[in-house]
Amino acid sequence: MKVGLKTQILPADEAAVAVAARCLREGGLVAFPTETVYGLGADAAQAAAVAAIYEAKGRPSFNPLIAHVADLKAARQIARFDATATELAEAFWPGPLTLVLPKTAHCPVAELATAGLDTVAIRVPAHPVAQSILRAFGGAVVAPSANLSGHVSPTTAFHVAGDLTGRVDLIIDGGPVNVGVESTIVACFDQAMLLRPGGLPREAIERVLGHAMQRLPEDAGSDNAQPLAPGMLASHYAPRTPVRLNATEVGDGEALLAFGSDPVPGTDKALAVMNLSDSGDLNEAATHLFGYLRTLDAKGSHAIAVMPIPHHGLGEAINDRLRRAAMGR
Repeated sequence: MKVGLKTQILPADEAAVAVAARCLREGGLVAFPTETVYGLGADAAQAAAVAAIYEAKGRPSFNPLIAHVADLKAARQIARFDATATELAEAFWPGPLTLVLPKTAHCPVAELATAGLDTVAIRVPAHPVAQSILRAFGGAVVAPSANLSGHVSPTTAFHVAGDLTGRVDLIIDGGPVNVGVESTIVACFDQAMLLRPGGLPREAIERVLGHAMQRLPEDAGSDNAQPLAPGMLASHYAPRTPVRLNATEVGDGEALLAFGSDPVPGTDKALAVMNLSDSGDLNEAATHLFGYLRTLDAKGSHAIAVMPIPHHGLGEAINDRLRRAAMGR
């Protein structure tokens, strides 16, 4: 892959799916919608195609990628499922859950995509366009978020084009996504462990497990150490504008990312105001999060002040992304 590619953008239809599958087979890069965010896909078995993803995104090669497959049967060709992993897959796939599991003896996913680990991150997406592409392609597709590494994740094809035009072969425009934050990542080894909160709330997983999950400490991520799974670098999902969390007032020259209906002192002097959800709906807030961060990032403010977000349900994932965004780029 070389910067300067002619990037084609196609509306999602049957013809576009066929073009996408052919492009993947030929080692190309295809951005497409999932229910969480837009992904940047490549044939998981072609090391050169996987390397092109890292180059296009400017992503550290020690940061592993998620392999996307069409169903549980295909997933079993890649990873070994114990009883817990099987229970979670049957409960939540297709959907916004990624499982980190031991690789099978003949796992076809390129070593580069797993960053040399003995484990693989795997997901069955629910979005109909993603499903159609995976079935037409017939294999595993590694697909991190379709944006420049560390930048705010894309929830529309317009966001993808802003970051990756000239760097990828094809963008499939399937409209805005309906979850808005990346998948929840759970490692299934001796016991289930939450590695990254995401579009599937922790509470739903714990109801199926029948017990609470352990979680890695929030400070476990490092930008210099190899992460156990994608999306765990300390600095991630970051706009160029500094982000200030848990804001109870708006300072001079700041933009405001609001939540709920309670007023915040200084709102009248904010350079720009966007409300994740006037009604305090965390599902609505998740769908708006990355798009609103991108919009406020373009306003030229000194900082983006973010009101407090409840930490239950999807609020755990929203706060995780905001915490990493506040680490800067």
